[in-house]
Amino acid sequence: MRRVLFICGKGRRRSPTAEQTFSTLYDWETDSAGLGADADVVVSAEQVEWATDIAVMEKRQMGRLRRMFPKLALGKRLVCLDVPDN
Repeated sequence: MRRVLFICGKGRRRSPTAEQTFSTLYDWETDSAGLGADADVVVSAEQVEWATDIAVMEKRQMGRLRRMFPKLALGKRLVCLDVPDN
């Protein structure tokens, strides 16, 4: 079973939308969070550890995630969806 964590900046629009959309399209467990300190749900070590796959919305978020959780991000499938914050 895939466990996919969707991450954006504030965890308010892009990542929750992706979480909901992908959970209904596929038989995946999904979760979402934001990288910012002011995010609705700030990404946690537990979420990163839980995930088999992590999708960020912007390339710079991938680097930030790796800096925040260097050991936990190893071995995870990380993808950038290139969804701008419009």
